[in-house]
Amino acid sequence: MKSIYDVDKNFRLKAEIQKEGMSFFNIEQEPFSIHGIFKENGKFRRIPEDVARSVSENVYYLHTNTAGGRVRFKTNSSRISIIAKMEQLGLMPHFALTGSVGFDLYAKEETNEVYCGSFIPPFNVSGGFESTVYLPNGNMKTITINFPLYSGVTELYIGIENNSLLERAEEYAITKPVVFYGSSITQGGCASRPGTSYESILSRKLDFDYINLGFSGSARAEQEIVVYIKGLEMSVFVMDYDHNAPNVEHLQNTHEKMFKAIREQNPDLPIILMSRPKYYLNDEEKKRLEIIRTTYQNALAKGDCNVYLIDGKKLMELAKDEGTVDNCHPTDLGFFSMACAVEKVLSNILKK
Repeated sequence: MKSIYDVDKNFRLKAEIQKEGMSFFNIEQEPFSIHGIFKENGKFRRIPEDVARSVSENVYYLHTNTAGGRVRFKTNSSRISIIAKMEQLGLMPHFALTGSVGFDLYAKEETNEVYCGSFIPPFNVSGGFESTVYLPNGNMKTITINFPLYSGVTELYIGIENNSLLERAEEYAITKPVVFYGSSITQGGCASRPGTSYESILSRKLDFDYINLGFSGSARAEQEIVVYIKGLEMSVFVMDYDHNAPNVEHLQNTHEKMFKAIREQNPDLPIILMSRPKYYLNDEEKKRLEIIRTTYQNALAKGDCNVYLIDGKKLMELAKDEGTVDNCHPTDLGFFSMACAVEKVLSNILKK
């Protein structure tokens, strides 16, 4: 019986990479720079293991998902390979493996970062995989490789052609990270690849470092995570956990409380409040929006000049009801719509 691979050769993937003529390097060594994640006890993590354990069992499960993780470097190699060792793979029927398990690569030769390809896992991925991306030429480029959104990575090795140059990448224009806290949407579900999550889009457009603290189904403004976040060094904080508050009462009891806790320790920090990205709201969702709006209005009434509100209708203004895969999680169109809305606010904040 024929398969699509027999019909269209462009869908074929090479299961093994060509290691001949390549040199491989552990990304934990110079000159690589790692962003959005860090290595602790043999795994890449988004928050410390003890903090994750203290928040909830689910956050502990999710904190080794490498959403927002990036490795950056410069090279003139015309092909780049990876050998990834992985665990806790995010395999879901409505989420492309290229986003939940795969890596993707962007290159900047002059001013703009350009998508050059994805490191695509096979259907039977288990324990990691190998893959190669070919670049359009052998010029010196700044390379950014984005980590999987819903899987764990324990080791990553990068291969470049022998005799190619390998140097440290330049710093982001804004090195103090923007911190995003929220739901599965914040984590990146269901972007087709890591580089199309809304945070990644914004980071490329505005040239800032960031930390993704999206915890799928598990961002509930717990005291332990609030204490951790308010102690972070950050340039902007984006607060977006509406979807994970189990009911209106929970959101009412935690939203302004979390905002005040962050603000108390960070009196001048720009804080963006966001409601769930949805264009058409039901009655409960309208109540949730009013709770978030009240937090915003109360802050303004107290003279807070560094608080901003982006409601879900604005977030999905470009996509409307065509921007999700399941009436909840954005497609790439939905994430692009979100990025456009957030950029209007965030770009002005960062210019200051």
